[in-house]
Amino acid sequence: MEINTTHKNHLVKLTLVFMAILTIFVFVKTLSEWRGYTLLSGDNMGTISLSGYGEVSAVPDIAEISFTISHDAKTVKEAQATVADIEGKVLAFLAENNIAEKDIKTTNASFYPKYEYQTTSSGVCTTYGCTPREGRNVVVGYTASESINVKVRDVDNAGTIVTGLGELKVSNLNGPNFSIDDETSLQALARKKAIDEADAKAQVLARDLGVKIVRVINFNEGGGYGVPMYSRDAMMTTSVMESAPKLNLSKGENIISSNVTITYEIR
Repeated sequence: MEINTTHKNHLVKLTLVFMAILTIFVFVKTLSEWRGYTLLSGDNMGTISLSGYGEVSAVPDIAEISFTISHDAKTVKEAQATVADIEGKVLAFLAENNIAEKDIKTTNASFYPKYEYQTTSSGVCTTYGCTPREGRNVVVGYTASESINVKVRDVDNAGTIVTGLGELKVSNLNGPNFSIDDETSLQALARKKAIDEADAKAQVLARDLGVKIVRVINFNEGGGYGVPMYSRDAMMTTSVMESAPKLNLSKGENIISSNVTITYEIR
C-alpha cells in the first residue's frame, strides 16, 4: 500500500512539472508572436523601395485616320445635301477598301450661319472728325460640317486610304496614327519585366544590408507608348492634292512600357 502511494505521488509530481513546462512554452510562444505582430504593425517598421522598368515592342496592327467634310451654301438644306453627297462617296470608297462599318465613326455633325458685316449708312465727316458708319451683321450663308474617324485594320493599306480620301476633297485630314488595337497582354508582359527587375534589385540590396525581405507593402505603376517614327510623306495634316501618288508609310514599332516602384518590409 505504501509503494502504491509513493508511485502515485511521483506521477503527480511529474505531471505538475510537465504542466509547468508546457505553460512556460505557451507563454514564450505567445509573447514571441505578439512581439512579431508589434514589429509588423509598429511605426518603426523597416522598409526599402526599389524601382523597375520593363518594355516590349510590337509592330502596330491598326491605323486611325480622321477628317472633315465641310461645305458652304446659301441655305442649310443645300449645304447639308452637298456634305451628304460627299459622305456617300467617302463611304463607298471605304467599303471598296474593306473598311467595316463598325470602324467608321462620326464624331461631330453641325451647321452654322456665316455672317457678313454690312453698312446701312455712311459716316459724316466735319472739321472736327468723322462719325462711324452704321451697320449690322447679316447672314449670307450656312456651313455644314461632319467629322469622321476611320480605323484601318490592314495597316499596309493606310497610304491608299489617305490618298483616296484626299482625292474626294475632304478637309482637315489627319493621320494615319499607328497603334496597337489590344495592348492588354503586352502591358502585362512589360509590367512583369518591371516587377522582376525591381525584385532582383531588392534581393541584392537586402543581402548587402544583411536583412530579410518579409513582404510587399506598396506598389505603384506607370507606363505608356513610345511614339513610332514615320517617313516625311506620312505626316498628313491637310488635304491631299488630287491625283497624288500612293503613299508608302513606315509603321515603325510601338514601345509598351511599365515603370513600377515597390516597397518591401524588411526584418
